[in-house]
Amino acid sequence: MSERAYEATPKEVLPHDFDEKGSIDWTDESTAINQKTMDELRELAGRYPRPRSALMPMLHLVQSVDERISPAGVRACADILGIPVAEVVGVATFYTQFRRHRGGQHHVGVCRTALCAVMGGDEIMAAVEQHLGIGDDEVTPDGKFSLESVECNAACDYAPVMMIDWEFMDNMTPGKAIAALDDLAAGKPVKSTRGPVLPGWAANERMLAGFDDGLADDGPAAGEPSLAGLKIARARGWKAPAAPKHKAAAPSEAKGAGA
Repeated sequence: MSERAYEATPKEVLPHDFDEKGSIDWTDESTAINQKTMDELRELAGRYPRPRSALMPMLHLVQSVDERISPAGVRACADILGIPVAEVVGVATFYTQFRRHRGGQHHVGVCRTALCAVMGGDEIMAAVEQHLGIGDDEVTPDGKFSLESVECNAACDYAPVMMIDWEFMDNMTPGKAIAALDDLAAGKPVKSTRGPVLPGWAANERMLAGFDDGLADDGPAAGEPSLAGLKIARARGWKAPAAPKHKAAAPSEAKGAGA
């Protein structure tokens, strides 16, 4: 495969027809990938002893440029890493963080797993759906927002949690969620609870690819709810039990174990 990987070329013949909702849209050959993108994809591949380890960062970079995992992006990754297209597709369609189709400028994810649901996540999702006029895995007609029902945002101590462009919006309510969306729609800055002013989905995808955006220190490393248990343990002198000491095996035992 040649440098044409980043061009909008006719669809290649693949061993399967990926036409399900959760698969890549092979009918959309449009791309914004250019030589700069290809150079950055190679840079990512060069950061790892085994270039294939760079596949996920490379896919994040593809998304930052093409708004989703594009056919051109899949072929570019396969070409640079020297792996089959099917292997790239396997990774891109396994992880839900990779888009199979175009989304919004701002991507909204509402957690509805047990704790967030109990604390109001379902009500937040319903309010956002009604306010934006879209459902799960849909995009507003103006392309401003896309919406996703998320299985755990890994922030249970701040439930209910919503994410915008992968940034945390903690202790949310339907009213707070709608206010944040209205501000974004109006072009006003919206700051995440434990992070920077929201830079937009594409910008954060580039950051996830491994390109520093200079915003890592915008926000606390850990908030009070996350540290509450640690503070109680320190105040009461609680410590984890010492790890058991294992007797070193005698040379003869070690030799026998390896035989």
